[in-house]
Amino acid sequence: MMGVAQTAIAQDVVDDPAAGDAIVVTGIRASLAASADIKRNAQGVVDAISAEDIGKFPDTNLAESLQRITGVSIDRSNGEGSVVTVRGFGPEFNLVTLNGRQMPTALIGDGGSAPSSRSFDFANLAAEGISAVEVYKTGRATMESGGIGSIINIRTPRPLDEPGLRGSLSVKGVLDSSRNYSDPITPEVSGIISDTFANDTIGILVTASYQRRKASVNQANVGWRDGYLGSENNWGSLAQPGDPRADNITNRPGPDDVYQVPQNASYDLNDIDRERINGQAVLQFRPTDALTATIDYTYSRNTVETRNSNVGIWFNHEDTSSAWTDGPIAGPIFYSEHFGAPAGTPSPDVLYGGKDLSYSGALTKNRAENNSLGFNLEWQAPGGVTIELDAHHSTAQVNPVNRFGSSMSLGNAVFGVESQAINFENDLPILSYEMYPGIDALDPSFITPTGNAFRNAYFRNEINQVQLRGHYDHDDGFLDSIDFGVSFVDSKVRSAFGTIQNDDTWGGAGPASDIPDDIFSLVTLPDKFPGLAQPGMIDSFYTFDFERLADLVEENYQACSDPATGMAEPGTCLAVFNTDRRIREKTIAPYLQVATEFDAFDNPAHLVAGVRYERTDIASSALVPVPTTTTWVGDNEFNVVFSGDSDFTRFKGTYDNWLPAIDFDISPMENVKLRASYSHTITRPDYASMQGGRTIDTLFRVGGGTGAQGNPGLVPYKSKNIDLSAEWYYGRDSYISAGFFHKDVSNFISSTRVDSYAFGLTTPVNGPRWQAAQAALGQDATVGEIRQYIITNFPDTVTGTTINAAPGDPLLNFEITQPINSDQTAAIDGWEFALQHSFWDTGFGVILNYTIVNGDATYDNTQPSTVAQFALTGLSDSANAVAFYDKGPIQARVAWNWRDKFLAGTGPNPFYVEEYWQIDANASYEFIPGLTGFVEVINLTGEGRRGHLRHKNNVTFASPGFARYSAGVRFNF
Repeated sequence: MMGVAQTAIAQDVVDDPAAGDAIVVTGIRASLAASADIKRNAQGVVDAISAEDIGKFPDTNLAESLQRITGVSIDRSNGEGSVVTVRGFGPEFNLVTLNGRQMPTALIGDGGSAPSSRSFDFANLAAEGISAVEVYKTGRATMESGGIGSIINIRTPRPLDEPGLRGSLSVKGVLDSSRNYSDPITPEVSGIISDTFANDTIGILVTASYQRRKASVNQANVGWRDGYLGSENNWGSLAQPGDPRADNITNRPGPDDVYQVPQNASYDLNDIDRERINGQAVLQFRPTDALTATIDYTYSRNTVETRNSNVGIWFNHEDTSSAWTDGPIAGPIFYSEHFGAPAGTPSPDVLYGGKDLSYSGALTKNRAENNSLGFNLEWQAPGGVTIELDAHHSTAQVNPVNRFGSSMSLGNAVFGVESQAINFENDLPILSYEMYPGIDALDPSFITPTGNAFRNAYFRNEINQVQLRGHYDHDDGFLDSIDFGVSFVDSKVRSAFGTIQNDDTWGGAGPASDIPDDIFSLVTLPDKFPGLAQPGMIDSFYTFDFERLADLVEENYQACSDPATGMAEPGTCLAVFNTDRRIREKTIAPYLQVATEFDAFDNPAHLVAGVRYERTDIASSALVPVPTTTTWVGDNEFNVVFSGDSDFTRFKGTYDNWLPAIDFDISPMENVKLRASYSHTITRPDYASMQGGRTIDTLFRVGGGTGAQGNPGLVPYKSKNIDLSAEWYYGRDSYISAGFFHKDVSNFISSTRVDSYAFGLTTPVNGPRWQAAQAALGQDATVGEIRQYIITNFPDTVTGTTINAAPGDPLLNFEITQPINSDQTAAIDGWEFALQHSFWDTGFGVILNYTIVNGDATYDNTQPSTVAQFALTGLSDSANAVAFYDKGPIQARVAWNWRDKFLAGTGPNPFYVEEYWQIDANASYEFIPGLTGFVEVINLTGEGRRGHLRHKNNVTFASPGFARYSAGVRFNF
């Protein structure tokens, strides 16, 4: 594992320049030998990755480096490592610090709702300016709280740790083979320079990096209805025996079997352009050996533009045919539907009706920007006492940087689908369709503009922190050292979201002739899914110029300036925020830790015990939009219409925690160390759960609406942790270790649903017009037939094809979801095995590790969606196998990383990400001292990814994988 040092770094060791943030390791074998020594001498369970040399980290992405550590897995976004899972606990459960300081976070989320995550996005940071990343797996009284899974500390270099002039410059080109239309080589340039002056009393260090990457992520997506029992008879469920449509079902699920039917599906082509800029400046002054002052500034900016083009289908669940696997969890083999012919004569000059084939697209360009300004003053006082004052002001912000928003959809369609189907017998769901005679889906003159939505999300987190730390070293006897201090953190969060939507035009905003044909471009699909494509899939579809079409729908239909729902900033399609949440957390945390050393049964031993007390005060406010009425815009699509007025509501909360931590180690024989640790750790609730106010969802269905209400009174998740490990250091840079961990977690956040009317809103369902339609058409009339009857017979309550609220309509019921701390508890345990071995002086070596994670709360796929379930997400086994060579001017590494299938999401339906592995490799050759050429490849064999719900055939996404190549030169001095 070239440059990956799986080290254990104790708090009382990392402050030593020889083992901490000094960049002293060069080459693989030297790094591994040093890491073995640090692991051996550490307290607690800590792993780390160290820079191999100044400006040289094992991977250009921190998350992709972290996945090499035992017990650490990653999730990828746009083909790059983004967030981490440690011992089964996902990104929300891991706290990230920078040089021991709590860092703000900023993730845009799904782009379709207000951002709410505490997860740290490692994709924002380039690795070249990092000296080490440490993963603390056991609690420690001296460290910030917030990570049940781990505390991940990112360390940056300091100039006075290595006096003199030193630096590095690296230039490389990156070729991403996933790119759809071309394979441009994009640049990555990084540099670091460090120098000291005035007899090494003043030090300056500057780092900078620029990285550009162009890639594509092509994906098949399928949306699903909830899990039904075979005996259920609901909208979307399979026809019951006796219904003529039941004859079209092969091997129908039995009454007690659970199954899910597809709601929609698409093939999506996503073309990505990512630009990452990082920089850091450090100034240090050491007037005496006992006093050091440090000022540092860290900056990162990550801009990601994604252009999406997709072809999709949507099911009405009426004249359907299907085939199913055997139960008790029945999976679809195929699912198809036949539709009626268009009501009018097909022509580009009129809206002639019929079922639609969707050609949609989107353009997003979001920027995450991080700033951190810090000050540190360290005084080594007489008598073995060290006093340290540390403060920082840091911000993280993410927002769109175009005139459209953070997540948009421009819809087009060709109307006249006769039938459509999905086949689920292969890894890639195979979508197909047939058009009625006279309608050609590949004739651009038939492409009609339809609905659209422009969503605008914003997130900002500001942290101001002050820490006062003290350390006392005792020279002799039982007492080794005492650590004491206090931390104050003031965290401010603003999360905002707005949307403008035109749902009333899904049947066509205007005739196809409104849009010129030359705006569309024909693209093929099978070649975009190598290794997955199958005969019979949709062969091609039309993409379009997003900006040009957006301007046209605004010019022709006032999509942004006069939308059906929401309001835009003047002259743009950026939606005005109708959700605006503000949260402020103030935490004060004093701590005390005592370290001892002694002989136990004539064997050297250490015991470190500490406690941290934390009190957190929360103030939460939320801007609540005020709805006024409802509209019926599609067969099963109803909208809540908002007035544009809103108001803030405010709530408060308080909680405190005592967090003990104990670490013990003993060496029963030479080169063997046994460890035991016990600690309490916490993770704070996500911001959405803490928001004040009630939010009503814009879209509701025949069965009613939904909404959410936050709870600032939530207390953190709490875990009681036990860690045991044994290590045998049988060579200079070789060891084998085994560890066991157990976590008892409480204060899980669940939700309760309350049926409630809201704002006096009504629905036409079961109202006078609905009942009149049923009286005329019969009780078996479909929703679409009822809708058409109302449009025809109650024209005074209809605008175009939109049915408005009318007197006598019943009140609309909303299911309001509110988070609560449940009495549910869960236990997680696991094993970690690691082997690091060098084959004498041959230069060859291997690193192997395997992690087993088990939990006592699993999801029962045989239960329907109506049964509420609690399950732990993210739990999976993982492994790494690395072979390396380091001798003379040659260094090489091949790394295999594997993660087993895991439950990624819960709720009414489970969501699983399937087993995944990939191989990475790199090699370098030093031509002359200081000048090195290198090559790298990520995902060498082009492994793809896939996810599903209850049954493997309930595929949610399937995406091919591609290799990413790079080559360059590095000059060190």
